[in-house]
Amino acid sequence: MILDKKIILFLFIFLLFGCATEYNIATQREEMYFYSTDKEVRLGEALSKEVSSRFKLVDDPLIQERVKRIGEKVASVCDRKEIKYNFFVLDEKEVNAFALPGGFIYVNKGLVDKADDDELAAVLGHEIGHTVCRHSIKKLQAGWGYSLLMVLFSQTAKDVDIVKAFDYVLNEIFLGYSRQDEFMADKLGTRYAKLAGFNPKGMVSFLEKLQKIYHNKEPQPLSYARTHPYIPDRIRVVKQEMGQPIEFKDYINIEEKARP
Repeated sequence: MILDKKIILFLFIFLLFGCATEYNIATQREEMYFYSTDKEVRLGEALSKEVSSRFKLVDDPLIQERVKRIGEKVASVCDRKEIKYNFFVLDEKEVNAFALPGGFIYVNKGLVDKADDDELAAVLGHEIGHTVCRHSIKKLQAGWGYSLLMVLFSQTAKDVDIVKAFDYVLNEIFLGYSRQDEFMADKLGTRYAKLAGFNPKGMVSFLEKLQKIYHNKEPQPLSYARTHPYIPDRIRVVKQEMGQPIEFKDYINIEEKARP
């Protein structure tokens, strides 16, 4: 995609004067963002509408209410409260969940059906953790994805360019984050679940369920097993976060058949 000269000039000016550095409580680091919270939320709103147009939401209000109730309880204790968290359940059978920028959290019905409340709290805490750390924004602003984000808010962009930008951003989010980002989200999810009054062991039991679910299953395009690190590694990190003893099996990285 070739960007208009005006967009390129805008990008240069924005990168020069629009960045901000702030301390992130969750990561305990000074981090630079080229994207303000307001713009992040606007991007999340736009992407959320796009997801809703491509995927069907569940029509069972009890399922949606359960996820919303647990999600809001976990979000209330997280380290980033300047945004409103929104929770949606997609009518998809795959065990998966993902977070769009700006606090828009999606979880598949297939995951909700297999998780008890403690496990669901841990999963939602994991996705909230990605939002707290702004993993999606940092991933996109690290490459050409940032240029495409600007297209979404450009009045001179053509419809075809906007569609390409949506496709790129959603694809990057679906493909997952770095191993370190996932480990951080696991730790935060465990921490937030505990602070919200849920049993933090729900994270371990959910990961163990995933290991059984995907052991003899072919990898799916948007499966949790495909986009995340090896499950034994994740269990070990979570146990360390909870201060639990690490067993010998936790150090054995068994490659699951579901891995790509």
